[in-house]
Amino acid sequence: MSSGYTWVAAQYDETAKAKKDVISSNSLELTGQHVLVVGLGKSGRSAIDFCRRQGATVSVSDSSATKSADNEWLTTMGVDSEFGGHSREFCLRADLIFLSPGVPHDLPLFQEAQQKGIPVIGELALAPRYLKTPVIAVTGTNGKTTVTTLIGELMKAAGFQVFVGGNIGTPLTEYLMGRQEADWLVLEVSSFQLDAAGGFRPDIGLLLNISPDHLDRYANLEEYALAKLNLFARQHHCDVSIINQDDPDSVRLTAGMKSLRPGWTARRCLFFGKQINGRNGAEITGNTVRLKGDWLSDADDSYELKETALSQSPNLENAAAAIVAARAAGCKPADIKQGLSTFQPLNHRMTLAAEINGVRYINDSKATNIGAVQAALQGISAPVVLIAGGRDKGGDYRLMAEEVRTKVKAMLLIGEAKKLMASVFSPMTRVEELTSMAEAVQRAHELAVPGDVVLLSPACASFDMFSGYVERGQIFTELALGLQG
Repeated sequence: MSSGYTWVAAQYDETAKAKKDVISSNSLELTGQHVLVVGLGKSGRSAIDFCRRQGATVSVSDSSATKSADNEWLTTMGVDSEFGGHSREFCLRADLIFLSPGVPHDLPLFQEAQQKGIPVIGELALAPRYLKTPVIAVTGTNGKTTVTTLIGELMKAAGFQVFVGGNIGTPLTEYLMGRQEADWLVLEVSSFQLDAAGGFRPDIGLLLNISPDHLDRYANLEEYALAKLNLFARQHHCDVSIINQDDPDSVRLTAGMKSLRPGWTARRCLFFGKQINGRNGAEITGNTVRLKGDWLSDADDSYELKETALSQSPNLENAAAAIVAARAAGCKPADIKQGLSTFQPLNHRMTLAAEINGVRYINDSKATNIGAVQAALQGISAPVVLIAGGRDKGGDYRLMAEEVRTKVKAMLLIGEAKKLMASVFSPMTRVEELTSMAEAVQRAHELAVPGDVVLLSPACASFDMFSGYVERGQIFTELALGLQG
């Protein structure tokens, strides 16, 4: 990190204390309260339903310009609403403010609400009062969805009933409204959700990595890292923390926590990586993951991934994190091996789109930040024709310099950030600026020779040209398949 981990850990310590004072389980009693839900996405809609079922009066504030026909159901339910922004008078009359993940928690209006004693929370903050099921929570800049999904599959293979959700697609409030019959919850949690997590405490928490992302929303890397650190803020001594030993910022971050909060070291802290240096956890050697430490009760804790879909980085690291979490949750090695053997990586994450004349076309559209592209390039041994670009997220592209110099034979840039990226990478490799994905795929086809990889790994958001990373990846795949004609 640019200014060291001590500042982050100190801020974490003070923030945790402040949240403890303001947001308690008792303050989240919703019956008879006036709850303002901010944002009408999937999480916001589920929150409206949950709060109403708890006996709260609900109002809604959304930044979209006008109420759409889809939102007429608010009127039928008697939910007061405002659109086109968040007005002070409308918002500060609430007893509690519930933020959807995409809404910044540090807007001046919400800071004023907190100063007036109005709790400002997200769905994770509901867990201490309303959740009855133990939680495995996964955060990090990259790999969250893959690791969350994989843990869920390993738990199911072991016979556990599992709810997989959170930032991965199904809001936590959906589970809270049901009968809560799962043995475990496996939740993907983003920095945005952790900003307003209140007293949320995962029984097992995983910090996969920290690299620059969302710097269009956070002031700097330290502030972004601080949000991730909230994952551990309420853990008890009996809870498990899992950390990537190979990721320098994650190591420094947690080292800072230990120096300022010695009690944190008494928790069950496990590690994963290629060199865990004698610590308890999962160590990667070649295509094998071996669990080490006296916390294990089973001798056969070696997992060979060569014949699985997880045999290459970054999925090797994702598998190691998931394995150690599943073992900590009580899964047996034989069941974990069965789950690993059948798991297929999620689409748009290092997915083979086509292989044409000895050239592999790989769709990594979900790589919307610099760290994700670094991981993708590190896992490829062949020369790469890289398609990148899109909407800039404020990261420092120079962090990719080593991977670009050593792995990328040509870089084809599209989108709003192409000129900025070209100014950084032109001294390192061949760079061409193009106007569309179709042009980029066609040019990649012309440049690549047998044995090369054409990689879509943008390092940018997609919203300048596409509805999201899914559409971007789908179009890339369709164009690559079209080259076969």
